[in-house]
Amino acid sequence: LDIDAQIRERGLRAKMILQVHDELLFDVPEDELEVMIQIVTHCMEHAIELDVALKVDVGTGKNWLEAH
Repeated sequence: LDIDAQIRERGLRAKMILQVHDELLFDVPEDELEVMIQIVTHCMEHAIELDVALKVDVGTGKNWLEAH
């Protein structure tokens, strides 16, 4: 929800197209890629407060196979 709010607040064209458990797949224009990586990383790493830090891995590519 926080990621969607950030996308809307910033007027980005990026869209989340799939969620499978803790994996999120976005369609992101190239000129928004860096800001989306920052948004997604921050929101996911701060989604919940735990005694251990949450770690986020980000992959990019033209399709899910390339990004994974």
